[in-house]
Amino acid sequence: MVRVWYLVGVVAPLAGLVLGIVLLWGRGFSWLPLALMLGMYMITALGITVGYHRLFTHRSFETNGIVKAILGICGSMAVQGPLLKWVAQHRLHHQHSDDDGDPHSPHMRGEGIVEVLKGLWHAHVGWIFAPDPPNLSRYIGDLQKQRLLRLINDLFPLWVTAGLLIPAALGGLLTRSWTGVLLGFIWGGLARIFLVHHVTWSINSVCHLWGTRPFNSHDESRNNFIFGVLGLGEGWHNNHHAFPTSARHGLRWWQIDVSYRVIRVLQWCHLASKVKVPAMEAVAAKQFANR
Repeated sequence: MVRVWYLVGVVAPLAGLVLGIVLLWGRGFSWLPLALMLGMYMITALGITVGYHRLFTHRSFETNGIVKAILGICGSMAVQGPLLKWVAQHRLHHQHSDDDGDPHSPHMRGEGIVEVLKGLWHAHVGWIFAPDPPNLSRYIGDLQKQRLLRLINDLFPLWVTAGLLIPAALGGLLTRSWTGVLLGFIWGGLARIFLVHHVTWSINSVCHLWGTRPFNSHDESRNNFIFGVLGLGEGWHNNHHAFPTSARHGLRWWQIDVSYRVIRVLQWCHLASKVKVPAMEAVAAKQFANR
């Protein structure tokens, strides 16, 4: 029952955002702010899912310096932290998933209702305010050797600022008004950051509590259809934890994985190579039914 209420708590803010859009339509919100919000959402979310996560953290494909720079900058504009720290935290999470040392597991606070709720809060957002684990830099030795990635990491405040100013500038240019600037800043900047954060945090929390577990991943990761769609493929979380280096998280035809489709487009354009996908025999071997 606690899990149900927590799921409501996660979905309610997203529903509130949609309701606010409906109620404000024609009164401070219209097609342009919507386009700016969704466009910036796709750009920055893909920066996280394709760039921060699948490329830099798990090295599920290879690409050139220009694509690396674009993905790193787009991921930075999502305002989830500098590139190197994000990767280090996520690699730490995989090493200790749902065990001691996991920076954002919802399962390490106890079994009572209060403890479960504390765990849910910690997994969703509370972990961000915790001190950094010791020796975090040891997880990113490979990335620290790359000057380009160090530069992107060090210029994080610049990319955050750009992520706010770009939709504001577009809103002003397209409407030729200061009102357009303000609406672009609010919806393409601030509201978009809220949306990207909330969806990403839900992968940490909801997708370790609510959903299906077709694979033996030795943790509580779950596949969740809602966040599989909203998270551009990241919500197929049990699939990912079973095959962490796979560029494809939606392993079934019906599991929508926009991020993998982007990687496939890059591959088709000869901008991505060595794209890792598990063989069907490996997929079958890890399924619970076949243990």
